[in-house]
Amino acid sequence: MKAIPIIQIFILMFFSCNSNKLPLKVVDSLDVNKYAGKWYEIARLPNSFEKGLECVTANYTLLEDGKIEVLNQGHSIADHSKIETAKGKAHIPNQNEPSKLKVTFFWPFYGNYWVIELDKNYQYALVGEPARKYLWILSRTPELDESSYNLLINIAKEQGFATEKLIKVNQDCQ
Repeated sequence: MKAIPIIQIFILMFFSCNSNKLPLKVVDSLDVNKYAGKWYEIARLPNSFEKGLECVTANYTLLEDGKIEVLNQGHSIADHSKIETAKGKAHIPNQNEPSKLKVTFFWPFYGNYWVIELDKNYQYALVGEPARKYLWILSRTPELDESSYNLLINIAKEQGFATEKLIKVNQDCQ
């Protein structure tokens, strides 16, 4: 008999934790051919795997099997000559939702990589995931104009991301 109230508490906790977030909206379409190439990280929510890095870039390369090779690189803030890299793969699990990718840097573990906003010319992107723990502002150039940056911040805020915690990424490591 004691197990029932405990189960009810867990069920209540589960639904109360998840009910405050609306579904994450993503762009309707994504052309991976246009998305491929080099992106500069303009800003990010803090995360353990990029701690102490600046001049971070992501390079996406289309593979023959339809998957996408991901190569992330960043310079150590402490020693600019030290470059850390992470190589992974991404894929689109549902072709009806091309903006919702799965990415892995350590198989068999996959994370969500959802394109929330995308410039019509593929010059900037806002990428996150449904739990709102990770968020990136990406640009094809090392700098993003203030109006585009503010637009992406506002979209992220409307989607429930903690934009006040964003870290602007230094892109000058020469």
